[in-house]
Amino acid sequence: MISVLIADDEQPAIDELAFLLSQDPRIGTVHQASSGSEAIRLLTREPVDAAFLDIHMPGLNGFDLARALQRFEHRPALVFVTADEEGALEAFDLAAVDYLLKPVRTERLQRSVSRIVEAMKAPATRTGPVPTVTAPEMIAVTLGSTTRMIRRDEVRYVQAQGDYARLHTEEASYLVRMPMADLERQWADAGFVRVHRSYLVSLAHLTRVRLGADRPSVTVAGAELPVSRRLLPGLRERLESATLRPRP
Repeated sequence: MISVLIADDEQPAIDELAFLLSQDPRIGTVHQASSGSEAIRLLTREPVDAAFLDIHMPGLNGFDLARALQRFEHRPALVFVTADEEGALEAFDLAAVDYLLKPVRTERLQRSVSRIVEAMKAPATRTGPVPTVTAPEMIAVTLGSTTRMIRRDEVRYVQAQGDYARLHTEEASYLVRMPMADLERQWADAGFVRVHRSYLVSLAHLTRVRLGADRPSVTVAGAELPVSRRLLPGLRERLESATLRPRP
């Protein structure tokens, strides 16, 4: 069971998040704090596995609190919960496990808890019961006049669009100015493989593979994508070497 802390200066936001967390069987004790200073006092007495931090709190804000927690012997995994998209870059500089936008959706929160579980399972690199949290690879994407950060492991597949590439995630798609060939080379070690001149897919998100058909294809995030005959041997090799199987 995962013990957590919610720090937010708005009690309705605490109540809502506490209720959603209580619905997840992996969550145990849920502590609450209405300010950064109260959170520090509480964590001095009662260490937790994860901290859900609002960014905009008076006095000690969420980022200040996160920096203070880095000095704790038992450092919790960090999840920022905010209505502000523009703090994502700083959040992941602090090795945050996740960055949730309000209002928080149940399925999105469940993914955050899964990431906390993964972080807690990571091998320790120093003494003490501190969970090792590896900052995920982040990508800067532009939406209108706003730049936000998304995690590479959220990208299901990439679609070539001229000198640009469109990154498809579960929630949206984003256009970045980067040739597909560069992404293919840079992301190969992260489990991405080219299946067509127009598509690069994440092996971790494959749900169906049809390589013996007249028109070979793979299915990712509900989209059936063609596999070119030229790239078919490379895809077979990657699947066999990773001993991957499509998700049920």
